[in-house]
Amino acid sequence: MSKRYLILLSDASQTCGVEEFARQLALRLPGRSGTCVLGDGAARFSERLRDFDGIVLNFPIVAWKKKLVSPLLVAAATRLKRKEVVVVLHEWKALDWKRRVVLAPVIALATRIIFSAPEIAEEFDRSKLSMAAAADRRLIPIPPNLLAPPELRASSVSEALREQRRQGRLILGQFGSIYPKKQSTAVLQVAERLIARGQDVFVVFVGSFIKGTDDVEREFFRLVQTLGLAEHVLVTGYIDDDRELFAIFEPVDVFCYVFSEGLTSRRASVLAAALFGKPVVVNAPVRKDALQHHALYRKLIDAGAIRLVPTDADADTVADAIENLTAVPPERVEFASAIDEVWRTVGKTICP
Repeated sequence: MSKRYLILLSDASQTCGVEEFARQLALRLPGRSGTCVLGDGAARFSERLRDFDGIVLNFPIVAWKKKLVSPLLVAAATRLKRKEVVVVLHEWKALDWKRRVVLAPVIALATRIIFSAPEIAEEFDRSKLSMAAAADRRLIPIPPNLLAPPELRASSVSEALREQRRQGRLILGQFGSIYPKKQSTAVLQVAERLIARGQDVFVVFVGSFIKGTDDVEREFFRLVQTLGLAEHVLVTGYIDDDRELFAIFEPVDVFCYVFSEGLTSRRASVLAAALFGKPVVVNAPVRKDALQHHALYRKLIDAGAIRLVPTDADADTVADAIENLTAVPPERVEFASAIDEVWRTVGKTICP
């Protein structure tokens, strides 16, 4: 008989990719999963756990400072009942050291550890915590956390972008939260290089700034001013309606990412843009096997929907790739069955 797992979620209204993954996982395992809000009370958790063989915790969680103790309490309570604790690590070395300290005892209690990418597994294996952690460690492909709904809904933002396009501007986009490791400011530098070449460019960042120890937002807009892009940049903030979100995607000509570590398979924002049918220019992975386990990513690259530039590509190299996009348009990709297959792999790995 198949085991059943209780998936811990946050109560956040503004979700990140990790939270979306957790919620989608619960939906993709009908009959084999249930959900419980982290920090919803010991009595409520104990009652829900009674009908399950274990729990699944995804890290890093939203609003982690408000949940310092909750993950440890639920993990300890689950182990005391001799049930499984499955931890899915979507990040490790990139986390602030204080986050890793908080997560360490929870991970030490895990009976199975799942990694979102081979880079994360390697980072964890090199850590001291690795020696005290479970030997059962596995790798999963991260599916897209968003797909376009059947109908889109225009908003003031999507209409503003359409107007920019009517004026002949190239619309350059980036989707997802804005934080240092994502190097969103590199896209500003690409835009500046394109404008210097005579391209009329407008850049939309579809997402919001992550608040942390870094003053991300102030530094971002300081660079906007320095590069003379004040009239060429829009940051939408968090969009909670998928119909409005993908209506914003529609006028975008090309999405662009320049990650500090290169592309990794857990970048669901890249998948969302590419699966919507928009070309994505992104710097290549550092590891040759980074996408080997992710058939959907490989399919999109082979079709030209995702165009790779060198990992250490500078702004001019990325600008070249954007200008060359029209020469070889991407092939249409039938992705529904590929996405289903990715989720089947995820389900079998996390909840065997």
